[in-house]
Amino acid sequence: MKKRILKNIEWGILICTILLIVIGLVSLYSATYESEQQEFKKQLLWLAISIPAMILIICINYEVIAKISPIFYGILLILLTGVLFTESVNGASSWFSIGFFSFQPSEFAKIFVILTFSVVITKIQERGREEINRPTRLLICLAVIAVPVLLIIKQPDYGTALAFLVATIFILFSAGINKKYIICTILAIIIIAPLLYFFVLPEHAKSRIDVFLNPNLDPRGAGYNIIQSKLAVGSGQLFGMGILKGNQTQLGFLYPKTTDFIFAVIGEEMGFVVTAGIVIVYVILITKAIYIAKTAKDDLGSYISMGIAGIFLFHMVENIGMTIGLLPITGVPLPFVSYGGSSLLTNLILISLLLNISGRRQKAIFIE
Repeated sequence: MKKRILKNIEWGILICTILLIVIGLVSLYSATYESEQQEFKKQLLWLAISIPAMILIICINYEVIAKISPIFYGILLILLTGVLFTESVNGASSWFSIGFFSFQPSEFAKIFVILTFSVVITKIQERGREEINRPTRLLICLAVIAVPVLLIIKQPDYGTALAFLVATIFILFSAGINKKYIICTILAIIIIAPLLYFFVLPEHAKSRIDVFLNPNLDPRGAGYNIIQSKLAVGSGQLFGMGILKGNQTQLGFLYPKTTDFIFAVIGEEMGFVVTAGIVIVYVILITKAIYIAKTAKDDLGSYISMGIAGIFLFHMVENIGMTIGLLPITGVPLPFVSYGGSSLLTNLILISLLLNISGRRQKAIFIE
């Protein structure tokens, strides 16, 4: 059985992940070179912690993990509530800090919200695939997403909340949701978006949207980061200025260069060739995740894989888009590349779930 799992695993997913981690470590080393490199060292520590966690998750059948996921879902709802009462960092209450150790519950919530949401849909569809299109059943499913999303918005962390919404769309689409719901949702977004901007969004969120539309509106304030990021990416040209040689990176003009704008560091020091390569690697990874969803042995595996694909797609598009000025800044990290222990561990667990599902695909029966 173990041989079948190993033969059937989508190893391309793991190769893409390793490539992104290596690029991330190189860029982090360069970005922290003028300091004590605490972030680089912590990233290595989190990577060491993540590897055994990945191996453990791959060895346990994903169906077993999914069955116990509602327990962890409940625990994370408590943590997401508790984190609202912690001290604000950069305007957001998103972290628990214990000494030198800190973690972000909203990152780990991605794992168990996707798992629990997928379990709920499969339970509903046991009576028939069309059950998901019954309004009462659909509302039950959406409630699983709505509760953590509202808590995350309260922090506030709009970027992570949007990641959950994209994952939800991916899962519901693969579950066969009726097109009328999709059309109604699009119309609702078109109508509600202006109202949210004028009457709901806080001033700092409005400022980010305004600066996105016109960065020169406040070049020394809200528009400073994006202007410096675009300068960094542009100055890298084709092959970059070289590791440890980026002007914006090494002279401290780029901020925060280890998290939100790590892609700008890569663009400046490694150039268009490497940044384009990163985009290609992400596209391959997401495409393979969708392929795993198509070939999964059951609907549960398919929904989990699609949810993970949605998370990675949103993070890749949003982070790179905001770095080059195509999307508003939301503070979304670049998976496997940006600094962040909670983010790295969460993303590697998501990868291990993809490997788990791919290893137990139905086609394994025909291997020997």
